[in-house]
Amino acid sequence: MNFKNRIQSGELVLGTCVTSNNSMWPKALASSGLDFVFIDTEHISLSRKELSAMCQTYKGRGIIPIVRVYKADHHLVCQAIDAGAVGVVIPYVETVLDVQVLIGATKFRPLKGERLHQYMEGKEKLTPDLQAYLDSYNEGHLSIVNIESVPAVEKLEELLSVPGLDGVFIGPHDLSVSMGIPEDYDHPDFIDTVRKIVKTSLKFELAVGIHFSETIERQLFWIKEGVNMVVHSSDFALFTQRLNSDFNLVREASDGKLTGGVKPGSTPTI
Repeated sequence: MNFKNRIQSGELVLGTCVTSNNSMWPKALASSGLDFVFIDTEHISLSRKELSAMCQTYKGRGIIPIVRVYKADHHLVCQAIDAGAVGVVIPYVETVLDVQVLIGATKFRPLKGERLHQYMEGKEKLTPDLQAYLDSYNEGHLSIVNIESVPAVEKLEELLSVPGLDGVFIGPHDLSVSMGIPEDYDHPDFIDTVRKIVKTSLKFELAVGIHFSETIERQLFWIKEGVNMVVHSSDFALFTQRLNSDFNLVREASDGKLTGGVKPGSTPTI
């Protein structure tokens, strides 16, 4: 069963956010049995060359690369797919046009421009030959939207009903900020809102994922609520958390006595 069928059937798949184009990461992540990596070009500075190298290397290890572009743009989505992305995520989706841009680039490539617009609006119909060609050309590509704001939640059914959509990634941080309760992930209103997103996504038979950089307990909670795509933390966050934890244990074991280096909170001199 391919990855698209797996997530659409509700199978649980596990991934993490990768921020570094480090040649050692693919082997390390493959050893954990990871299903996919979430490569973010919205907040992380990655060149097209770096993105392509990452996508191709992870695919070579049997790990699905899912790339978030920085805005709803046909050319950016196509560039991500050309680089090797299997799935593409559009951030902060709030309009049907955003969703159509994503689907047009992932499911109708290489059509673009006015002809694509006519087909997307239903003003023209694809010929059987063209439909077969596009289905084959774009086989396996995933269209995923980020739902991470109050306006998106208010128009949720309209956004998620666009034909061709495959999944939803919930952005807890931006959503909580949009709700006026920044990072309060235990707030009843936040929990109710995420439950609404999960329930509506499942209603439209879409895969649904969520991303937290905290402990795994939050992920487990939302898996029980119906989430089946877990984006757990990131290489940067996991490294920082483990390093801080290990060094805190060392300091406690040595009664806080440091024999060298820089003390926590101090500024090194050059």
